[in-house]
Amino acid sequence: MSKKIFIKGTLLLTFAGLLSRLMGFFYRIFLSHTIGAHGLGIFQLVLPLQLLIMSICASGIQTAISRLTAAEKVSENPRYHTADYFVVGTIFSVSFSLVFSWFLYRHADFWAVQILKEPQTSGLIRILSLSIPLSTLHTCVNSYYFGRKQAGFPAGVQLLEQLFRTGGCYLLYMICVSQGQNITPAIAVGGNLIGETASAFISVFAVSMHFKVTHYTARNIRTPLSILRELLHLSVPLTMNKILLTLLGSVEVILIPTRLQMSGLTPKDSLSVYGIFTGMALPLILFPATLTNSAATMLLPSITQLQVLGYQKQIQYVIGRIFRYCLLLGGFCMVIFLFLGESLGNFLFHSRTAGIYIHTMSYICPFLYLNTTLSSVLNGLGKPGFCLIHSVISVCIRIFFVLFVIPILGIRGYLYGILCSELILCILHSFRVLQSHPKIF
Repeated sequence: MSKKIFIKGTLLLTFAGLLSRLMGFFYRIFLSHTIGAHGLGIFQLVLPLQLLIMSICASGIQTAISRLTAAEKVSENPRYHTADYFVVGTIFSVSFSLVFSWFLYRHADFWAVQILKEPQTSGLIRILSLSIPLSTLHTCVNSYYFGRKQAGFPAGVQLLEQLFRTGGCYLLYMICVSQGQNITPAIAVGGNLIGETASAFISVFAVSMHFKVTHYTARNIRTPLSILRELLHLSVPLTMNKILLTLLGSVEVILIPTRLQMSGLTPKDSLSVYGIFTGMALPLILFPATLTNSAATMLLPSITQLQVLGYQKQIQYVIGRIFRYCLLLGGFCMVIFLFLGESLGNFLFHSRTAGIYIHTMSYICPFLYLNTTLSSVLNGLGKPGFCLIHSVISVCIRIFFVLFVIPILGIRGYLYGILCSELILCILHSFRVLQSHPKIF
């Protein structure tokens, strides 16, 4: 039954992810034609701030809720109701996110001018800050359902969020056109806010109906502080890991435009190149990762439950199968992007540059897709510390290429850095997993 639930959940998330990615492609194409590559570059600059705040407020709690819910569900002597972890964790996480959202909104000018070095991002940061509590809320709801291995609801919310984001962005575009206003990257951030608002309301409604059907009430929580301590014990190391990785990734993102200028590009051209890479080429490379991301999401609670039950042979079987499938998918996608990358860039984005980037990045596919699942396996086995060390090494390699290779080779230097970092990360993850379960193969 566990295997059927895992496969069903993975397929549901994959189906939702594929539809969401398809809508995302049309969304990216629409943005590339309305705000241009320069506008896409500005939009992509503010996203690391959202990732950083979400890392602080939700990443660790999200994993803790999912893992503890999964473990409690199969425990022979459960100490708490499975929903207790969700309620306590969500209240704490959303409260935390409100504080950081206010801080980001209040000091938007500082972040735009002093940190991102781009004053045009100030207004985008203020809009983005409003979506953080909403995103935190629906992330916690999703983690509760993942812990229960009920992937249908998160899959549906993912689709609805993307639908509202795309539709909201188009609505804002039409309003600007009708009023004769300039089209700016603000419509992209506004679309994100609309999508997060819709998903948050849907999540609250769904989980409240679930509690009504199961006759659960938060008033029955006996020891909320004990539950919170247990959540924090698991989530704080994960949060610190995520914060460190996000900070390093943010440094990387902020450095890229300035290092591109050192290679001979103007400030506007450097943002345009960055926008083409992050807003056009990279999303296409990541499109097949929908399948591996879905498998990784279902792997964490599945491996946690198998570990609690002591089913070591089943853990080895699952890891071995996932390893082979990810390599097969990565190899297939590498061949497709290698031979059709330039054509896809021209066809989808009307950009020869995007096609060249897609072609160059094709070699990272086997490692990129495999690393997602291996990371989830290590977290499921209770080894987040190794994930942190491996990921820090990987990011530092990319930062090295940003600092010293981009000024010489331009954006190609960053592409080579990604390939090198993903290869090293794959080797480190594989070595650690094989140490824990040497009989996988």
